[in-house]
Amino acid sequence: MEDWTRILIKPSDTLEDAIKALHSGGARIVLVVDENTKLLGTVTDGDIRRSLIKHTSMERPIEKVMNSSPLTALLSDNQEAIIFKMKSMDLLHMPLVDDRGTLAGLETLQHLIKNKKYNNPVFLMAGGFGKRLHPLTEKIPKPLLNIGSKPILETIIRQFIDAGFHIFYISIHYKAEMIREYFGDGSNLNIKIEYIYENNPLGTAGSLGLLPEDSLELPIIIMNGDILTKVNFEHLLDFHNENNNIATMCIREFDFQVPYGVVDINGQDVVGIKEKPIHKFFVNAGIYVLESKLISRVDGGLYLDMPNFLETQIDKGDKVTAFPIHEYWLDIGRIEEYEKANREIFDINLC
Repeated sequence: MEDWTRILIKPSDTLEDAIKALHSGGARIVLVVDENTKLLGTVTDGDIRRSLIKHTSMERPIEKVMNSSPLTALLSDNQEAIIFKMKSMDLLHMPLVDDRGTLAGLETLQHLIKNKKYNNPVFLMAGGFGKRLHPLTEKIPKPLLNIGSKPILETIIRQFIDAGFHIFYISIHYKAEMIREYFGDGSNLNIKIEYIYENNPLGTAGSLGLLPEDSLELPIIIMNGDILTKVNFEHLLDFHNENNNIATMCIREFDFQVPYGVVDINGQDVVGIKEKPIHKFFVNAGIYVLESKLISRVDGGLYLDMPNFLETQIDKGDKVTAFPIHEYWLDIGRIEEYEKANREIFDINLC
């Protein structure tokens, strides 16, 4: 990694500081160093997500969260040795240090093994009417509304392409031909696109039953076609494969502050008063990974929403894993969010 100095933090920095460094550095890891740049520990994207699951305070010192015994390679080690070490230990990053333990760089497996391609299909849901975005969607479908210089759906597709994905399915219904005409078969982007046409709106999972089952062998990534996010799709897929469950659902933390003092009572007795408490929840982020065998459980042609479908699988005893998102995420469902996306698109480097 060329500019690894952007991901350096101090042990006294907070979890919030680490998340900011993780986002600005784009390396899925931050390095904790002392005043002499001696490596003290590392904090990975996975460490951050586990902390979020536990509702760890954003003010917690990073030295309480970091891995204080990270594996390293010497700056003098050859590339083949570093690759072997990273693969054998299932590592995506390897800090490079000199003979005194001073940090001298960071190597990533992605950099060492370039041009990785994924044959996992990507399914993008783009058939909605976009009624809450009227009048913008009266003549154009929501996925083709511009955010910055490109349609929302093009931005999403290009993100997946950059991550190494090249097989796409797009579900369409409202103004379907406009979407077909814009993207075609994907050859202009060096990818393959097939369209799944919904005769009637089928919800966020019903159109899965229209996919060609015989061509699906690997886990499939599913995403709403109106989400602007910087989530790392490669890491999401790795996370799903490592957990070996039937499905993975991306989630985001959402907090809500009650604008009044909340009173706890027991019968007629007041037993406690909490002034304007903040409640925290995890909410569905509209991005999923499903094992291909799940597709056969969807009855094509019937309306079905993804949360209900996954809840049914849980009731059957299957496990669904939660993947917490700390990266930028915005559901563009209303005019206010559309305007917000156009204000922020250049700041988050997705244009």
